[in-house]
Amino acid sequence: MKSILGISAFYHDSAAALLIDGKIIAAAQEERFTRKKHDSSYPYNSIKYVLNEAKLNLTQIDQIVFYEKPFLKFERLLETYLAFAPRGFSTFLMSMPIWLREKLFQKNFIFEQLKRNDKDFNDIEKISFSEHHFSHAASAYYPSPFDEAVILTLDGVGEWATTTLAIGKENKISMIKEIYFPHSIGLLYSAFTYYTGFKVNSGEYKVMGLAPYGKPKYTELILKELIDVKEDGSFRLNMKYFNFATGLTMTNDKFSKLFGHKVRDPDKELLTQFHMDIASSVQEVIEIIVLKLVKNIQIETNIQNLCLAGGVALNCVANGKIVKNKIFKNVWIQPASGDAGGSLGAALAYWHQELSQPRITSTPLDKMNGSFLGPKFDEKFIEKSLQKLGANFLKFQNENLINEVANELSNGKIVGWFQGRMEFGPRALGCRSIIADPRSEKMQKNLNLKIKYRESFRPFAPSILREDLNDWFELNCDSPYMLLVANVKENIQIKETEKNKNLFGIDRLNLKRSSIPAVTHVDYSARIQTVHKETNPKYYYLLEKFKKLTKCPILVNTSFNIRGEPIVCSIEDAFKCFMGTELDILVCENFVLKKQDQDKNLQNNYKSQVELD
Repeated sequence: MKSILGISAFYHDSAAALLIDGKIIAAAQEERFTRKKHDSSYPYNSIKYVLNEAKLNLTQIDQIVFYEKPFLKFERLLETYLAFAPRGFSTFLMSMPIWLREKLFQKNFIFEQLKRNDKDFNDIEKISFSEHHFSHAASAYYPSPFDEAVILTLDGVGEWATTTLAIGKENKISMIKEIYFPHSIGLLYSAFTYYTGFKVNSGEYKVMGLAPYGKPKYTELILKELIDVKEDGSFRLNMKYFNFATGLTMTNDKFSKLFGHKVRDPDKELLTQFHMDIASSVQEVIEIIVLKLVKNIQIETNIQNLCLAGGVALNCVANGKIVKNKIFKNVWIQPASGDAGGSLGAALAYWHQELSQPRITSTPLDKMNGSFLGPKFDEKFIEKSLQKLGANFLKFQNENLINEVANELSNGKIVGWFQGRMEFGPRALGCRSIIADPRSEKMQKNLNLKIKYRESFRPFAPSILREDLNDWFELNCDSPYMLLVANVKENIQIKETEKNKNLFGIDRLNLKRSSIPAVTHVDYSARIQTVHKETNPKYYYLLEKFKKLTKCPILVNTSFNIRGEPIVCSIEDAFKCFMGTELDILVCENFVLKKQDQDKNLQNNYKSQVELD
């Protein structure tokens, strides 16, 4: 038996993943345990969890692989400051002590940290390092169902690379092309995230959600001034407008002057039509670049399968365009595409690339187990936990539970659904989800304002039975990880009146656009999750029962948390969120809690306890 522990840490989204004989046993992000969103610290809790899942201690692990190479990153830092000198000297002085104390000698630092998990761990030679983008590529290709694929990774920056093209064949990955820092579409998107007043490395999905409310008025200006894009999709940023290479901000005054507005202060300035148009424009630019890249690599390689990873692979609108344009026959996207997934990729790269272990792809399913790789709890533990919390609950048998919850959903109730193993990656996929009826006109607004405490423009995703997908959406391929956007079918759309067509921005929010308005975005699109009996039977049966009651095989699915907080991990997290929001029902495995049955003294001002993102 060969065990490999993968670790990502110290930038954002720390995580740990464990393989035994090449099989993914467990993976989890540190934020879920510490309750600190995008936690970048040493993943003590994640490592503890994955070891417990395998019933191993750290000294029994054969290899520990970190997801990037700190020396190469340090080289990039030094060369960047030299290239831009004397600009950025103050930030250079600030970052050097941290590098010299921790990051440059990261092997020793990791070794000392690992002793926190096991004081008997004493073999520093078990620690090795993968390259950042190779870890991404490995996380995309090795769990995929393909024997051969083109692998495209896109993110902010790794050590040097920001975009890589590789080819995976059987058990080996070969890097073909790379684009280097500071030229990065991930950092371009983050620059606009910063400019529109959202948090970098956190609010990029808000820009994507805001984009359909605007018009891409600034696309040509961005392509003319900020980024030079070639026909093959390769690109270069014009660094005179950006500050991220040497400064503490993403953009500079020249950037603001180019668009005629200062950086939005979210505490003082509301979102305006300008910000919506800016979001729409940068989203279009990203789509133009991504489509050029994938078209060119398909022509060059003539390979029919595409795998995607890196933070930009979470841009499900761009992913949807790749599928819609039928550039590749098959597309597979790593559900934990960001840095957290680097922990898994690092472990897989070591198993297949370093140890030359074979891959088995004889089944059509991928190797991610639905991305359900986190902790789960047995019924005795849940019952004791709920009693300790002072909760009032009823226990149901499986079929009765499904009937009860489906009935409550069809009557407009909002349910916290806590089942099975927690998801790995940023999306809740039916195990740590808030679910509701998509047919309700008020549901989107209610969920945003009363449950999630977030911006009203944010869209919600539909979970749909896979076999019913093509009757409701312009999509006919699996989308189990909620990473593809497609339009709702024309026959269920409600067309805008001439009067409504003249409305702008947020004024268009409350218009009913389809027979499933809670999951239909302002441009008739939806971020789709297909639900499969093989990977999540309980959620599948709930959808099936809801369909029998309503003729609608769809539920609203959003992550079980409030804005600014990680997705819930424990029973305590779930109960706290339930009692601190206007959720109607909490379902933990087969235990059902109704809000009206709970002790009102247990309600809390949950919103004030979380730092909003």
